[in-house]
Amino acid sequence: MEQKDLFKELGEIRLLMEKSSKFVSISGLSGVLIGCYALLGTLLGYYAIASPEAVINRFASGLTIPTLFLIVALLILTLSLLTGWLMARKKAKKNKQSIWNITSKSLLFAVSIPLITGGVLALVLLSQGYYHLIAGILLIFYGLALAAGSIYTFTEVKWLGILEICLGLIAVCLPDHGLMLWGLGFGVLHIIYGFIVYKKYES
Repeated sequence: MEQKDLFKELGEIRLLMEKSSKFVSISGLSGVLIGCYALLGTLLGYYAIASPEAVINRFASGLTIPTLFLIVALLILTLSLLTGWLMARKKAKKNKQSIWNITSKSLLFAVSIPLITGGVLALVLLSQGYYHLIAGILLIFYGLALAAGSIYTFTEVKWLGILEICLGLIAVCLPDHGLMLWGLGFGVLHIIYGFIVYKKYES
């Protein structure tokens, strides 16, 4: 076997090993949609802050603004998870791959610990009235989850996670701008990330 053929075969083996050890069914377009959901939630948050009585009277009679924020956040989270799962399943089916395998299980475990920890901490802060810290905490722990899970998927996820952590730290230091930074992190950065992944791996 010639040296050139040997290098070619080694390269193909390396690509196959990377493909088998990476969860590549994440859809870039789902990142764009999730970012749009977050931006809509951010706009609703600004509207609630600017006109709390109008929001309560129109959408949530009997609820407080923090409770309304929590409900909106949970709706966005549910919609985001559902969108991500459906589009990942569609992509995996197109590529004739299984969405539930050793790699996806490892990815889920890696991201779940920071996400659950951050969610519990956010609920504790909410119950104690530290509303101004919640946006930053969510960004930080979401970024940690992405960084932890990035070894099982696209490299771009790691950089998204690092940027989310940076925004979260800024939000903790500048709590009055927490909602804006939350929208920037979960909204704008997700849209940019989604377009990059789509153009690089899917188009």
